[in-house]
Amino acid sequence: MQYISTRGGAPQLGFSDVTLEGLASDGGLYLPEVWPRLDKGQIRRLRGVDYPALASEILHQFNGDDIPRDTLGRLTAAAYSSFDHSAIAPLKQLDTSLYVMELFHGPTLAFKDFALQFLGQLFNYLLSQRGETCTIIGATSGDTGSAAIQAVRGLAAVTLYMLHPDGKVSDVQRRQMTTVLDKNIHNLAVDGTFDDCQNLVKAMFNDKSFRARHNLTAVNSINWARIAAQVVYYFRAALELGAPDQAVNFSVPTGNFGNVLAGYVAKQMGLPINKLIIGSNSNDILTRFFESGKMEQRGVSPTLSPSMDIQISSNFERYLFELLGRDSDEICNLMQKFADTGRFEIDPEHMTEAKQLFAAHRLSDGETSKEISRVYRETGEVMDPHSVIGVAAARIHGEPGVPTVVLGTAHPAKFADAVQAATGERVALPLAAAHIMEGKEQLMKVANSLETIQTIISANRASG
Repeated sequence: MQYISTRGGAPQLGFSDVTLEGLASDGGLYLPEVWPRLDKGQIRRLRGVDYPALASEILHQFNGDDIPRDTLGRLTAAAYSSFDHSAIAPLKQLDTSLYVMELFHGPTLAFKDFALQFLGQLFNYLLSQRGETCTIIGATSGDTGSAAIQAVRGLAAVTLYMLHPDGKVSDVQRRQMTTVLDKNIHNLAVDGTFDDCQNLVKAMFNDKSFRARHNLTAVNSINWARIAAQVVYYFRAALELGAPDQAVNFSVPTGNFGNVLAGYVAKQMGLPINKLIIGSNSNDILTRFFESGKMEQRGVSPTLSPSMDIQISSNFERYLFELLGRDSDEICNLMQKFADTGRFEIDPEHMTEAKQLFAAHRLSDGETSKEISRVYRETGEVMDPHSVIGVAAARIHGEPGVPTVVLGTAHPAKFADAVQAATGERVALPLAAAHIMEGKEQLMKVANSLETIQTIISANRASG
């Protein structure tokens, strides 16, 4: 299994090297040279397999011969051992053909645990095999940071710097990061937006001497291994609903496009996905694209669903590469245009193709609050302000006779104020996480400055 860059100027690499590389050296994103495919018989044989074993089978399709199969099985078993539900990703029925898959039973109560608990195990294995150390640079709009921190805390071979937008994540999200005091963890609160944080991370990767000096790698969804790990729960949900003999829709609240991209990958592998529905808040760059064909950056407005307060959906480049026939030159042109002007446009023919699979829907904060209230009133389920946008989008774009699975991306207690305002109920954090609200915090507030952050990282390395 070989991987190529969306921008065509980086060397082909295997799965292990792509994992440690993160962003391609040409600034593009890695994805498989050829999509692995499973036929219906192979998919049927995955029915009833427990989650760690299913993860091992799916990830093997992307691994090739890089990691022995028994080792991969041990890594997935370890990755999901700390989840607090025996099903790992339980599926609940909300209505006749509407389901929610709860992806918040991991250690940080959000779907990012599915990829990052595996990625932490994978980093530890690969670095120990090679006798190397690495510096992880990440950006978070709320959930990636805590999941990554929990995955690599205390690892001697890894130092992690996590950038988050100062004051623009929930208190629970911030404390899940900043109350981890291990010496290899560094939280940087950036005076800016998530997009600023993400741009700083990409700039550090594009500084080739800095990248080589610190052996940088990534935990954001620019890292292919994260997308691969997220493909697994699409298979799990579809198998439970009758795949491959029953088509399924998925409704996915997303800002950075990584979570819904994993669904696109699952479809490329042969999973019978009929429609992928995107749920957006008022920072609706993805919904606007699928409505108009125009990717146009606007200012970021704080919302009740801060993990989607994004205007630069970095993973969209992988889908665009596929949509445009894997034309690296065109991708380079469009990405440069977007960097220069904040916009680009896709021709009507390609948009017709995109709309055959994708639909999108947006909710304002007021509509989000009303939807939380409605779902609670009609079903008794308490949902966070991200997941409930997926429910609303599914109600608009779902199809009769086709089950639709909403990806439940976060535990409602992570957004307790928004949930209480909508339902009148205060959702408590699970006991395993309650201590964070009293714990000592450790973070550094920094300017939105590449030079400042690189200086901090270099100084820490020199002193440590």
